[in-house]
Amino acid sequence: MNPEARRLVDRLWNYCNVLRDDGVSSLEYLEQLSFLVFLKMAAEKEIADKDLPLAQRRPVLPDTDEWRTRGWHQLLELSGEKLETAYTELLADLGKEDEGHKSTLGLIFYRARNRIQNAANLRRLIVDLIENEKWLQSSKDVKGDAYEALIARSAEDTKAGAGQYFTPRVLIESIVRCMRPTPEDTITDPACGTGGFLLAAHSHIVETYGEDMSVEESARFDEGVIWGTELVPATARLAAMNLLLHGIGRPDGKPLIRVEDALAKAPADKASLVLANPPFGKKSSIVITHVDGTVSREDMSYRRPDFWETTTNKQFNFVQHIASLLADNGRAAVILPDNVLFEGGRGATIRRELLKRFNLHTMLRLPAGIFYAGGVKANVLFFNAASPRRSEDEPPHTKHLWVYDLRTGKRFTLKQNPLLPGHLEDFERQVFGVGECEAISEAINRRKPGGRLQVFDGAKLAASKDVNLDIGLIEPDDKNAAEGKSLADLTVALSTDLREALLELEALADDMGVELPLLIEET
Repeated sequence: MNPEARRLVDRLWNYCNVLRDDGVSSLEYLEQLSFLVFLKMAAEKEIADKDLPLAQRRPVLPDTDEWRTRGWHQLLELSGEKLETAYTELLADLGKEDEGHKSTLGLIFYRARNRIQNAANLRRLIVDLIENEKWLQSSKDVKGDAYEALIARSAEDTKAGAGQYFTPRVLIESIVRCMRPTPEDTITDPACGTGGFLLAAHSHIVETYGEDMSVEESARFDEGVIWGTELVPATARLAAMNLLLHGIGRPDGKPLIRVEDALAKAPADKASLVLANPPFGKKSSIVITHVDGTVSREDMSYRRPDFWETTTNKQFNFVQHIASLLADNGRAAVILPDNVLFEGGRGATIRRELLKRFNLHTMLRLPAGIFYAGGVKANVLFFNAASPRRSEDEPPHTKHLWVYDLRTGKRFTLKQNPLLPGHLEDFERQVFGVGECEAISEAINRRKPGGRLQVFDGAKLAASKDVNLDIGLIEPDDKNAAEGKSLADLTVALSTDLREALLELEALADDMGVELPLLIEET
């Protein structure tokens, strides 16, 4: 990380620790930081535009007499209860100015609330920290990397951090290198969280093609050729701010993050590249607390004529949604937990249709210990759009499924033994020819089975009764493997086994129509 960005991260994170004493979580701190940095950038832009003709000025905040006395400069002049009141009213009014999310401003301030109730701490954050930085003029290597690092630190906060929305950047960057995004691509993430995949794709394009890109090609990224969808408004604003600080989009321009349930309707726009890590929870459901204190769950079933099967399992729904999102010749990389590979019933039908209708050419088996959802074993499925099948007798578009096993003999933890770029180098080179082949198709044609890489016949997989894709090297742990392991390693291994057993039990209950007792997490 840039030394200047590291300095900024340390300053801002130290203040997050101060606010914990006031009951402000790391995720709430990031939210408040987004509001204030946006206001500071708006003030800096206003100063920078002063010498421009009136017709060329593009104010970020509403351009009225009332609003010219409000904003960042107003907050700088106040303290105590007056500051707290002015800030609270400012957030509420900005949210009302653009309730339809017509601009990035409207998205970021939608239903914004002041979480910092200590006026002295609020003033210190405004005057001592944010005012002393030049946010608009700083390079994205400073402000963008700093914000991204703050999100990463927040992800480590297991109580109220960004862990559930955070995909390890090492894995994201590896997937993006394999997918090779270009300036001609339209790129989306239908479950974008804080925007990691979108940022990595944009960064790859700029680093690879930057000098050869025209002004028009560069401008496309501000107009919506990169976009994400996020269900949770608070997380969507973090994603929007993350993109903005990395130089993607404009404060007064079209929002690049859509706040909606991606599964609720068929996609209005197609993408040539889809990158996603959908939520790991299985059920699409609403938890209802009744007046008498009892709790029930209402499972959501989406009516999507473009889906192959109707199910309440949101992971399978995301597979079908991503398939619908792909444009002609489009390609996708999606992270999914193990149960998607073997769950029966409708799951088998969806896997069969994926093999038949698309070219599911590659699967990366990931070990446990790399996600903040503890014990989860996941996989990356790489598939391409294909022409419509003319008949059921036509062979599946998946001729060969190549499976790379990074799991057998590998154990990672988030802190003591994290996933590093070097762990994925062999996969990138051997499977996708990163650094060796310019085109993915060339890399696929050069593949040879051996070691952790195996190949399976697509037609045989599609014709099998259960369409079980829980395949690959994946050897069981040696009976003596427990010897010499630390208590922490054994605890992680046991937790993984228990979670997988629970997933299988839920799948069985779902197929049998049995309603399991609802588990409510402590808050």
